[in-house]
Amino acid sequence: MPASTTMKNTRRCLRGMLLFALATAVVITLLPPLGQPQAYHRFADARAFLGLPNFLNVASNLPFLLVAMLGLAELWQPRPRAFGARRERLPWAVFFLGLAATGFGSAWYHLAPDNARLFWDRLPMSVCFGALLAAVIAGRVSVRAGLGLLAPLVLTGIGTVLYWRFSQAWGAENVLPYFAFQAGVILSGALLVCCSGPGYTREADLFLAAALYAGAVLAEFLDQTIFTIGGMVSGHTLKHLLAALAVYQLLRMLRTRSAFREHHNKSAQHAR
Repeated sequence: MPASTTMKNTRRCLRGMLLFALATAVVITLLPPLGQPQAYHRFADARAFLGLPNFLNVASNLPFLLVAMLGLAELWQPRPRAFGARRERLPWAVFFLGLAATGFGSAWYHLAPDNARLFWDRLPMSVCFGALLAAVIAGRVSVRAGLGLLAPLVLTGIGTVLYWRFSQAWGAENVLPYFAFQAGVILSGALLVCCSGPGYTREADLFLAAALYAGAVLAEFLDQTIFTIGGMVSGHTLKHLLAALAVYQLLRMLRTRSAFREHHNKSAQHAR
């Protein structure tokens, strides 16, 4: 595909992302506020072990910490093929730091689930989502664009969590912006990968990670149903494990990918 056509598609994609974000914001303002259901805090598996309540829901956050440490260690490795510029590592560093904080925040929440602790679970998660979209933009559009949007995206995510928390005090609790931000990041990232020119190899792993995360959300929704099958693990515990696996898929992508142009040149030389 000619470079000019690729650039036009990328610009069209970015305009589509902006229009989608604006449309989502308008729809949210028109919808009635959605409060956090208190039934959400009553998880199927409340078994204690080693003195820890809700043990499996707490302990299943350890994979987040492990993948975060592996991810941060990976960013220190001299892998020039994995990043076109050293600055491109910054969004991924913020992502893995947010992931580590998510592991701690989620474990803290599950020790005594309530809205106050859920705030510390969702806050670092929003950082992860914002940083991930910035990383995709840096790889598919330009490093400058990704770095320029890193702070606005992360702050937007944080803002949705703060809005949910403070809207309780305002008498109209609304968690919709937080969920809309997550969905918007996933859809925008998918749109960008589909519409823009190739950046790196193995970017199909992004879709595999998204599919695993979708499975995690489904497992969370089926928390009680899954727990009744054998009574060994609940849907929420499974959600943590699937979400950690999704992030590990992103880590594998970073370990094995290379710039598409370099990959194309090597394939051409091999064909000769």
